Amino acid sequence: MSRRPMVRPGGRSARVQEAVHTAVRELDAEVGRSALTVPLVAARAGVTPSTVYRRWGDLQELLSDVAVEHLRPDAPPEDHGSLAADLQHWAEQFLEEMASPAGRSYVRDALLGDPDGDNAGRCSAYAAEQLQIVLDRAAQRGEPAPDVETLLDRIVAPMTYRILFRPDGLEPPYAHRLVQEALEVPAAPAG
Repeated sequence: MSRRPMVRPGGRSARVQEAVHTAVRELDAEVGRSALTVPLVAARAGVTPSTVYRRWGDLQELLSDVAVEHLRPDAPPEDHGSLAADLQHWAEQFLEEMASPAGRSYVRDALLGDPDGDNAGRCSAYAAEQLQIVLDRAAQRGEPAPDVETLLDRIVAPMTYRILFRPDGLEPPYAHRLVQEALEVPAAPAG
């Protein structure tokens, strides 16, 4: 059964989504992941279990949706005055958040309940949007810069791999090295 992509709905649907997401986060903190059930989440959210099953399919898909929403950035990257500084700060923050135990758990949840790859695409789009903001600022300052795909390949992809499979040595110098190497790639021609 393929579920619809979870977009930010409006009205009652938005209230239900927020109540269910809040219930998942609260119950996870109170009773732990292993004790979570759809009926427990539904009761806390004030909806019927059938509402949760109809909208999310099963508990894993619900956890996946909650994780993707948690991984959505709250604000644009800060402007630190140059492309290199902006990327270093963004990469440090990305690494710190995603490499934390909670971050790794959210990434795993986002992928586990996503057989079609929609959530992976949403997470990738979040990173690409953030990086595009940094690149647009660099363009406004007249700085040469690689394209978004290069930054995803050279910064985000290696960090994500290491976060999931080789979580040792994930400190700011690692993020700085990736940024430096990404900036050594010839810039895309202005066009």
